[in-house]
Amino acid sequence: MAEISWLGRGCCRIKAREATIITDPYSRRLGYDFGKPRADIVTVSRPGEAYGYVEAVKGEPKVLMGPGEYEVSDVFITGIGTYSEDKATKHRSKNTAYIFELEGMVMCHLGALGHPPTVEQREQMSNIDVLFIPVGGHTTIDAAQASDVISTIEPHIVIPIHYRTDTLDPDLDGLEKFAKEMGIGDLTPQEKLTLRSSDLPEGTKVVILDYKNQYK
Repeated sequence: MAEISWLGRGCCRIKAREATIITDPYSRRLGYDFGKPRADIVTVSRPGEAYGYVEAVKGEPKVLMGPGEYEVSDVFITGIGTYSEDKATKHRSKNTAYIFELEGMVMCHLGALGHPPTVEQREQMSNIDVLFIPVGGHTTIDAAQASDVISTIEPHIVIPIHYRTDTLDPDLDGLEKFAKEMGIGDLTPQEKLTLRSSDLPEGTKVVILDYKNQYK
């Protein structure tokens, strides 16, 4: 069983039997303090305080910061090199998407992905059960592009990340555009997602999580 929480921006916590993973921890200077969660593994899609503020995590986690194949605490992880793109300046920065194999499921965190995945990248992202996908635009894919990526990858569970909230990222699009693209009417978030492989739906289900969870 995996327990999944969203802590704002691209930061998520995946707590599983094998290990606890924190993705893209960020500095409280960006506008929100999610405490200091403990983790065994931290993944960083881009360096810097917006995606790689490892100091925000308790313990002595193994920190992954780029493409490659890893095995940590019985979790198999693949880092895929991609890029972010500032839509205003067209400036590109390196980004790493991570695939996790744990609890009999395959999860993919796209980080700050700024482009549709290539054919080769899509092949690496096949058979994804849970997809963490940015939807706010600006330096990542926007709502329409996210919808296309979801249609291509066909995950069972979609968790939108990296969008404007009442506390974070005022320059990003809010969740409404993504909801319209996906035909979602109810935007009420749930605190966390507890998931077993046997719980995965046949089709694709969007799960909206509340970022206002703190783990000391």
